Amino acid sequence: MSFYEFRAPFEVLLAVGGVAAASVAAVCAATSPSVALAAATPPDAAGSSAIAVATATPAGAAATPPATLAASTEDPLGCLHAGNGFLRAKIRGAVNLDLDWHNAEMQCDGGARPNNSGVRVSFAGPKSSDGRRVRMVFGVGRATEGRDGRALPTNLTVIFEGEQRLFATRGQDRCTVDQLAQERVGDLGGPLRTYRIVAHGFCISPASSLDDATHILVSSFDFAGRVTFGD
Repeated sequence: MSFYEFRAPFEVLLAVGGVAAASVAAVCAATSPSVALAAATPPDAAGSSAIAVATATPAGAAATPPATLAASTEDPLGCLHAGNGFLRAKIRGAVNLDLDWHNAEMQCDGGARPNNSGVRVSFAGPKSSDGRRVRMVFGVGRATEGRDGRALPTNLTVIFEGEQRLFATRGQDRCTVDQLAQERVGDLGGPLRTYRIVAHGFCISPASSLDDATHILVSSFDFAGRVTFGD
């Protein structure tokens, strides 16, 4: 796994209901001994729609079908102020989910990865009444500011906040963004430049839990979020 995907906020990783810091550090250390986890959790922004929530499937048991749970309302502005953010994903394996998040019910953020090695885009879905939430973090390699792209290698981390679960691909060879487009939004002046980023992609190999005991496959995903670049 590229260490950059663990720049998904350290507080978020611990918020997976208490994912042990030692376990997270062990995974990071295996891939980059100098890893440093950032702690910059973005503000919550969720809506009033339903969130799909699933429980882990015990070994040897049949996978559970997707379920829904009512979500609380937080920030009505959601992901993009224009109202056109979304995320859709099909997840199968230890967890079965068909995610269909709309702008007002989710939070999104993004920016350049270190050394301009691509972009990192994160999405947090609606928060359930008991505080659970699914967060997806995409590290899209070779993506550059303002440019469309095709066949871009992608690292994926799926975090189940409040459930002590995290799955990661641990490399960029398991998922691909096959179509990516960027459109400038917001203020045109100033040191920050924000783009609406739209992508379609898929994974051909599963993401693994921290102990490598369970796996999920995100067979397809589509999203529209934002990335912000600075000088």
